[in-house]
Amino acid sequence: MVDHISLQVRNFQTALAFYTQALSPLGYVPLHVDLAGKSAGFGLKGGGCPWFARGSLWIAEGEPAAKIHLALRSPSREAVAGFHAAALRAGGKDNGKPGLRPDYHASYYAAFVFDPEGNNVEALTHEAA
Repeated sequence: MVDHISLQVRNFQTALAFYTQALSPLGYVPLHVDLAGKSAGFGLKGGGCPWFARGSLWIAEGEPAAKIHLALRSPSREAVAGFHAAALRAGGKDNGKPGLRPDYHASYYAAFVFDPEGNNVEALTHEAA
């Protein structure tokens, strides 16, 4: 249903560094970076058109309207843990260590971090152990 999401960020270079590192374990990479325009689009490595790859996440320097919750599908529990560790190394703040969230459903495995803008970013998988 969702084609792409765009986040306004106060500091493009900080956000680019954070998302590049944090999303790498999930298989997402910058597909398009416009340094002059201070925007970047992320998508699955090797997937689709570099401008609007399906399910892409875009960041652009500007004034954020509100904080959001962004949930990103992960290919595995290991990738969820990798996301969490990479996001913390990139300057994110812990908002929920990798683990099961049985209150959602029995195999909901997720981790949560706050990005440099204070957005709640989640990586999750529905894969059973």
